[in-house]
Amino acid sequence: MFVYPEIYDVIVVGAGHAGSEAAAASANLGMKTLLITMDLTKIAQMSCNPAMGGIAKGQIIREIDALGGYSGIVADKSAVQFRMLNRSKGPAMWSPRTQNDRTLFTVYWREILEQIPHLDLMADMVIRLHFEKNRLAGVETKNGLRIQSKTVILTAGTFLNGKIFIGKTQVKGGRIGEPSASGITEHLMELGFQSGRMKTGTPPRVDARSLDFSKMEEQKGDENPSKFSFSHTTKPLEKQLSCWITYTNPTVHEALRFGFDQSPLFQGEIEGAGPRYCPSIEDKIVRFAGKERHQLFVEPEGWNTYEMYVNGFSTSLPIDVQTDSLKRVPGFEKARIIRYGYAIEYDYFPPVQLKHTLETKRIENLFFAGQINGTTGYEEAAAQGIIAGINAALKIKEQEPFILARDQAYIGVLIDDLVTKGTDEPYRMFTSRAEFRTLLRQDNADLRLTPLSYKIGLATEERMRKVEEKQTKIQILLKFVENQSIKPGEVNPVLMEKNTPPVKQGMKLKKILSRPQLSLPDYKKINPLQNFLTQNNIDDEVLQQLEILLKYEKYIEKEKQFARKMKALENILIPENFDYSQIPSLSNEGREKLSKIRPRTLGQASRISGVSTSDIQVLLVYMGR
Repeated sequence: MFVYPEIYDVIVVGAGHAGSEAAAASANLGMKTLLITMDLTKIAQMSCNPAMGGIAKGQIIREIDALGGYSGIVADKSAVQFRMLNRSKGPAMWSPRTQNDRTLFTVYWREILEQIPHLDLMADMVIRLHFEKNRLAGVETKNGLRIQSKTVILTAGTFLNGKIFIGKTQVKGGRIGEPSASGITEHLMELGFQSGRMKTGTPPRVDARSLDFSKMEEQKGDENPSKFSFSHTTKPLEKQLSCWITYTNPTVHEALRFGFDQSPLFQGEIEGAGPRYCPSIEDKIVRFAGKERHQLFVEPEGWNTYEMYVNGFSTSLPIDVQTDSLKRVPGFEKARIIRYGYAIEYDYFPPVQLKHTLETKRIENLFFAGQINGTTGYEEAAAQGIIAGINAALKIKEQEPFILARDQAYIGVLIDDLVTKGTDEPYRMFTSRAEFRTLLRQDNADLRLTPLSYKIGLATEERMRKVEEKQTKIQILLKFVENQSIKPGEVNPVLMEKNTPPVKQGMKLKKILSRPQLSLPDYKKINPLQNFLTQNNIDDEVLQQLEILLKYEKYIEKEKQFARKMKALENILIPENFDYSQIPSLSNEGREKLSKIRPRTLGQASRISGVSTSDIQVLLVYMGR
């Protein structure tokens, strides 16, 4: 075993979305960092659909950007389409999404990583952790290297003992055409970790030249597209590619059923749980047997390719069944399949074995991030990556850990759910998981998180100045509309145009702007307000904040009050080695769950499934003593 001459602060294993964000964060915090991956041409590879964001996931990307991560910047630079989803609903539900150029996404990520000081890249496979005097001291690789480090972050994605299924064909692999990673799972289990199996899948890719788009519904990008990053690094798209919508039908379902006897999913060959909210097409037609059609999104893979991704048709059925069933979809009658769909099963480690910092409870200075923790999706992985990278760096610096609360970020909800409740199926973020979603909007992620990130040294001074300027302008604008009286003649033409009652006498501008019928474009038609915006150089981003704060003032204040109440429990710490067996008045299930998960605070304890309200009351009394 050759001892590598360099000694690192942080080694990140795996260069997917989690690994890339983790390595960037630790290096930008001044840590000498090594990012090890099997193939340097596949950095942050979009293994599944070529898109970023979406419902709740878009909020996560904006949060990563606000913290100083790069997923939003890369998504903007490689975007071929931008859409703000859920515009018809309240702003708490608005979610940005980009369709991306798959190749450019990887290229831009590598360019960014190679320009970060203190960060080295290496092509190799880690097979074991290295210990000295019972302390984690680095990793050992397949090529015979022993590399020393103070901390290690494992972000193995779907590569741990990965197995690919296409019909009855089974091959080892972490992605199609790429080898799986062996050794790490077995080694971690020897060290006392518990592991499990999960499954995910991907659909066929087809040749756009063989499709009849006249039989599909065109889905264009936003007329005035926005972007993910709050920084000036990126710009909104000036041109966009369209996506397309089509549907399955009973004849497609009939063709799919023909292959069920060769389906690894139904023949019991796949043991791991698949994603509940993104099931394979064969799973859909069984679970929703009464539904005659399922929506498919036909998405471009990039600017300069004719490869199209068939979103919604994930499958592990045999090649002949995939071909026959797909050709029965409207517009796909002459479809040429470029790549066939497949399922992949892989190892994961139940995340209740982690602290909120994503450091493992069993081994100090070892962190897990991404699909190794049972999540699904690029966004969830990247979020864990940046938090693991930050906390690995702070641990070395002997500084306080960086933990986001549930009322501070979707990232806080994600990690709290994982380490408190665990998961036995691939975890996916939804707005419904966040009890403070009116506070955790995509539009205010910078206001919420950039100051926190700047304080620990990750977000740049330029980012912080931009946030301070935005906050100042919001306050100036709020003060103006609260104090400015408006005359009927200055506002009635706008009100009548929107079919809302005109005013008969002067009133404060704030009251007018709070009307639900008025939106941001209408605000600009009110001359006194428009003049103030021009004089103070206030842009639409700030004006949108005003609109949301005025219209949702009561909802926002209600959530803030609830958050303050919850914080009371979060501030009550439970000693690390607290012995729950010494409290006879706890329920048996509560005692068992508390002893296993070992919550950090009473707030976390209250969210553990199986811990009752009376259990929390008992603990509250006991902690008071």
